[in-house]
Amino acid sequence: MAAITNNPCFPQPNNLKVKIWRYMDFTKYVSLLTTSSLFLSRIDLLGDPFEGSYSKANIRLRPSVYKNLEPKARENFINFTPKVAKWYRQWAYANCWHMNNYESAAMWKLYSKSNEAVAIQAIYSKVIEILPSDLFIGLVQYINYETEWLPEGYLLYPFMHKRNSFSHEKEVRIIKPEFPLENERLAIGKKNTLKGILIKINLEELLENIYVAPTAPEWYYDLVVDISAKYNIKNKIQYSKLDELPVF
Repeated sequence: MAAITNNPCFPQPNNLKVKIWRYMDFTKYVSLLTTSSLFLSRIDLLGDPFEGSYSKANIRLRPSVYKNLEPKARENFINFTPKVAKWYRQWAYANCWHMNNYESAAMWKLYSKSNEAVAIQAIYSKVIEILPSDLFIGLVQYINYETEWLPEGYLLYPFMHKRNSFSHEKEVRIIKPEFPLENERLAIGKKNTLKGILIKINLEELLENIYVAPTAPEWYYDLVVDISAKYNIKNKIQYSKLDELPVF
């Protein structure tokens, strides 16, 4: 078992030992424990309407990029590409992490709805090793959607690009693409009835550390410890130190 890392859509960090994080509320943490699974959401349901889209530069530049195609073929390709891209967003699933060797105060605020939150921390190279071999993992690339060309010709490129305004997320994505077929051909137009999928994972190998939100009350910390103990991972839990008092 090992995720796919040699695909050009999925650039890799220079340091494969870098830490990656997921910040979540208590219900998502309990779901992680009880299912021993990572939840991969349909990409079109992640909340950003630009997910899986091409840039405005692509629209403007396609006629010149594909100028060597025969006129009818060029017209068909230019019309076909956005249609397929918009439809296919519902057939790719993603699980998103933040890459950083340190805790992020901004990520606590962005991805935890209250002070009753948890951050799980893993090592990038370890995640590669324990993921199933039909999943991809890599770094999201941030571009200017007004001026920059987003690579075409492979359905997964748009899922690994986001607008520059999201660059603070330093996002690592785990992607599971599905290719619905009918008569051995891609069933373009077919609707997906699922909202996401669960990928079984070895929690003991995945989780290096678990952090309780810096503003969480003691009873919440104790609750996280108790529920985690049932899954033999309580020794990995610690309070975030972001709210420690300064010294003078």
